Amino acid sequence: MSLSTHVLDTTHGCPAAGVSILLEAGGAILFAGETDGDGRCPGLKGLAFPVGSYRLTFAVADYFRCRGATLPEPPFLDRVSVDFGIADAGAHYHVPLLVSPFGYSTYRGS
Repeated sequence: MSLSTHVLDTTHGCPAAGVSILLEAGGAILFAGETDGDGRCPGLKGLAFPVGSYRLTFAVADYFRCRGATLPEPPFLDRVSVDFGIADAGAHYHVPLLVSPFGYSTYRGS
């Protein structure tokens, strides 16, 4: 099973580079990294994930502050967590995040 993610900044209309990401399962951190210039996280490649429940957490407020956005305190969205399940250990799972300081969307991509 392989896992990938892609973060898109819908406010600025571009990939979100430099977003810190945590991947957890059962309270244990499996991966910590950040998105590259294309908004992707190549550090997830090559990791194996068995059937189970997972959480990806994206530090979106930090990203938007670095982009110069003025956010309320506390920000409306600080961290966005996506809880998802892997039911097929042989499949590829892609978890994209489309995000602005005030809203987000995700889905199972390809």
